[in-house]
Amino acid sequence: MTSHKLLQRIHRHQYLRDLRNKLLYLHRVLLDTERIAYEQVSGRVSSGELLQLAIDREQFAWLHRISELIVQIDEMLQADEPVTPDIIKELTAYTRTLLTPSETGDEFARRYYNAFQQEPAVVLAHAEVTQLLNSH
Repeated sequence: MTSHKLLQRIHRHQYLRDLRNKLLYLHRVLLDTERIAYEQVSGRVSSGELLQLAIDREQFAWLHRISELIVQIDEMLQADEPVTPDIIKELTAYTRTLLTPSETGDEFARRYYNAFQQEPAVVLAHAEVTQLLNSH
């Protein structure tokens, strides 16, 4: 493998790691937002209870799309096959589409839009992801 190809491969893996970390942070901010809404109705929950709620409760189900995306990135980083520019392009396009808040979109887009309206930290975390996506 030439040094140029090796550098490209390292760059693609770094991009995936950066995207994964920014998505994890966004997911955590969104989970905290849902936790606050849940606790306002049902009372405080522990971290263990929150994990169970995130898995089982319909209120948290929309966040699974981001979890699945993070798992997909983890699998790419651990795979034996190289991450090609086309894979990066597809992943970037999918992430952009997923993270488009909309009052009239699918359930994820509507819930994401509502989180945007309610929590400035969501807007900031989204901006971090968007900035990285726009770099590619």
